[in-house]
Amino acid sequence: MTYLLALDQGTSSSRSIVFDAQGNLVAMSQREFRQIYPQPGWVEHDPREIWSSQLDTAREVLAKAGLKADDIAALGITNQRETTVLWDRRTGVPVYNAIVWQDRRAEPICAALRAQGLEPLVREKTGLVIDAYFSGTKIQWILDHVPGVRERAERGELAFGTVDSWLVWQLTGGRLHVTDVTNASRTMLFDIHRNQWDDELLAALRIPRSLLPEVHPSAHVYGETDAALLGRSLPIGGIAGDQQAALFGQACFQAGLAKNTYGTGCFMLMHTGTRTQLSTNGLVSTSAAQPTATPEFALEGSIFIGGAVVQWLRDGLRAIKASSEVEVLAASVPNSGGVMFVPAFTGLGAPYWKPHATGTIVGLTRGSGAAHIARAALESIAFQSAALLQAMSRDAVAAGGSPVAELRVDGGACVNNLLMQFQADLLGIPVVRPKVIETTALGAAYLAGLSCGVYRSLDELSAQWQVERRFMPTMPRERAEELMQRWERAVRQATVE
Repeated sequence: MTYLLALDQGTSSSRSIVFDAQGNLVAMSQREFRQIYPQPGWVEHDPREIWSSQLDTAREVLAKAGLKADDIAALGITNQRETTVLWDRRTGVPVYNAIVWQDRRAEPICAALRAQGLEPLVREKTGLVIDAYFSGTKIQWILDHVPGVRERAERGELAFGTVDSWLVWQLTGGRLHVTDVTNASRTMLFDIHRNQWDDELLAALRIPRSLLPEVHPSAHVYGETDAALLGRSLPIGGIAGDQQAALFGQACFQAGLAKNTYGTGCFMLMHTGTRTQLSTNGLVSTSAAQPTATPEFALEGSIFIGGAVVQWLRDGLRAIKASSEVEVLAASVPNSGGVMFVPAFTGLGAPYWKPHATGTIVGLTRGSGAAHIARAALESIAFQSAALLQAMSRDAVAAGGSPVAELRVDGGACVNNLLMQFQADLLGIPVVRPKVIETTALGAAYLAGLSCGVYRSLDELSAQWQVERRFMPTMPRERAEELMQRWERAVRQATVE
């Protein structure tokens, strides 16, 4: 048997998964790590915890699977995107905590860039909007606010990386400072058309080029891990940011195929082939996972708070003791009783892009209870995703294509049948859940397998994708449209500045 090891470094936990060559999950290990909130709107991680938890799970999963490193053909990495780490090239010590993608502290920097009229330039080169979500302004914040860091960066002493780069640095004992096109495309510093760092954008954000990693296709033999870590050296054969990895793991290799990942946030991507498609509906263009040097692209919408709203019900409201209890609580009432929950805890992402929006619950009555709020919280994930898909379909039609015909789903919350059925009802199209829902890690494994000869072609991977359940819409379209209108009213109430 041939096996592949995927390191899946996420926002709230690090996981390692072993797959066999047929794409079946053999074993998984997971460890949560600290979420650090220094002040409202700020979110940080300790990069050393990210690395130690990831290494621990890699060792654990091999033991669980009863395998040795000799049994692994290649290792793939997928990671939380945009999260920003700067470290000393000589010592490997981070100069500051990792600033997480959800963090909003760089919004004043973004406002200044918009005031300079840089939005069209950023849009044209990167496919992105100017937002604190992306890595570039997080880098600038660290350079400007951590004493001595800018001077060290300008002397070439420091390295920047998204989390994949940080892991590869650690896995190779500091020999490799690399990333792939998907992670580079999320920095606001990368020309996605030329697959190169852009000097004009670097100058605008005052970021030294010496900080940046070398960029390669997603399926590429980057190098080998240190033998001492896992028992022998393993080829690092694939890297992709989590959402592009999930698109790849869902076998969405052709223009028009779309997936939504229900994780801490929700992320919907539609493959647009080898051409970029600029959105007029609040989405961003981004690089898709690239098995070769040929650029491939996707349209993306990002929801900042998806499954995290369930964590808030558990930890903030204490309405449930475990996240798994939310479906039973929500199903104990026939509907939300008119309650609408807009979980804008860190502003609203696509298609709204309202950084100052705040979490809002509307429609409360004397009869509202914890179950109604729980149901509204679950439904908020589907409402946000429906707004994204509607925007995506409008963009597809404007470009001469067709509306999205079905939505492939993955991520932890897609196991919630109540949520998936409500999602299909709102969208009016089938929602398709595959047999393997760990598609983010599977995408990383597939990329590694492609570069290392385990797979010959994308057709071979497409043939392995299998449906576990197809949720068909049952709600009358008039009712779905009425609910979406109520959702949009609630969003307007959450975004009063």
